[in-house]
Amino acid sequence: MAEAPDLLGPVDQQALDEVVAFTSGLIRIDTTNRGGGDCRERPAAEYVAERLADAGIEPTLLERTPGRTNVVARIPGTDPSADALLVHGHLDVVPAEPADWTVHPFSGEVRDGVVWGRGAVDMKNMDAMVLSVVRGWAREGFRPARDIVIAYTADEEDSAADGSGFLAERHADLFEGCTEGISESGAFTFHAGDGLALYPIAAGERGTGWLKLTAEGRAGHGSKVNRENAVSALAAAVARIGEHEWPIRLTPTVRAAITEIAALHGITADLDDPGFDVAQLLGKLGPAASLVENTIRNSSNPTMLDAGYKVNVIPGHASAFIDGRTVHGGDEEFHATLDRLTGPLVDWEFYHRETALTAPVDSPTYAKLRAAVERFDPDAHTVPYCMSGGTDAKQFSRLGITGYGFTPLKLPVGFDYQRLFHGVDERVPVDALHFGVRVLDHYLRTA
Repeated sequence: MAEAPDLLGPVDQQALDEVVAFTSGLIRIDTTNRGGGDCRERPAAEYVAERLADAGIEPTLLERTPGRTNVVARIPGTDPSADALLVHGHLDVVPAEPADWTVHPFSGEVRDGVVWGRGAVDMKNMDAMVLSVVRGWAREGFRPARDIVIAYTADEEDSAADGSGFLAERHADLFEGCTEGISESGAFTFHAGDGLALYPIAAGERGTGWLKLTAEGRAGHGSKVNRENAVSALAAAVARIGEHEWPIRLTPTVRAAITEIAALHGITADLDDPGFDVAQLLGKLGPAASLVENTIRNSSNPTMLDAGYKVNVIPGHASAFIDGRTVHGGDEEFHATLDRLTGPLVDWEFYHRETALTAPVDSPTYAKLRAAVERFDPDAHTVPYCMSGGTDAKQFSRLGITGYGFTPLKLPVGFDYQRLFHGVDERVPVDALHFGVRVLDHYLRTA
């Protein structure tokens, strides 16, 4: 059955074909980021740069480190007085073990209407959407009202030092006039049960506080009493951190998310009432609770341990790493709590740190993001949410750019989009890509 004409928009068939081909093509370029500089994004950067140039859009390739390539391009708008909009996506992906996958993670295979491979949802799909949209504009001769700055970045899956951090610090001029930006992790279908289709649009991110813990002790023989055992001191601190229950701290974005999601479940959430039980409310929201439960408080998860070199030798040094995340305004509490939990025998420092972000959900920009999704899915219920992790929006925020998560995808019931982030058998339906291109095209035309 043909789609209703009012849901098609101006996107042509070539754009729909290209978004699938580009997603597949980018997946086939292995840009695995193993951390510590072990990645090479240049082949993917050249791939997108060539296709931008083919459309008459001049790309600039930039590197802090050889092979760690970023691409930036600007599409001039028709209104020189209008603020510019940044549209960005990263080219690197997390590692994937082929033996664990149904389809090889770097095959880019299109099977039964689904594109398979590492990066299919994080985030070569969005990279391909942007590419197909602006190429479609070139064929049509369309120009948006405001300048659109496109950035394809390196190193998002590690520290962003070779990617958005480098661009924000060394090439801020390329983003002149940009006041807002859109990128990954928002506007996807979240099936909340009983036919309720939510589309969470991100208007915030928790801050990043990756920590290194260090304990110094007295080295010695493993058979002898040692009250200055670095491993014991470190293990005790790690256990305290892992078991700590952080208090609930609701940011404006999370408050808005809880209020709107609760209302769609027929529940009035009086979050101004000091006695209101947020945890109890989440228990009534069913699957939708997962959209907010990880962002109502700070968190600290032990992830790595390093100590010793032989079973009968007590080492004089032990270290551990903690993945810490902070809500907006939660840094002071985080710092004080870590001082207390680590205790006097263990030191800690930030291994990597980025600020939490928040963006207004009552802004004209947010209203247009909602309208774009709802135009192409009349059954959609768009809601705000905060990301539990982070994106390149953190680095671009240093340039005064307010970031939103907006990678539109219409997904079928049972498609666990969130689980596929960094997961096995990452994939995206072709129909979802087509929906995304139409929504993204409409938003960028009206932004």
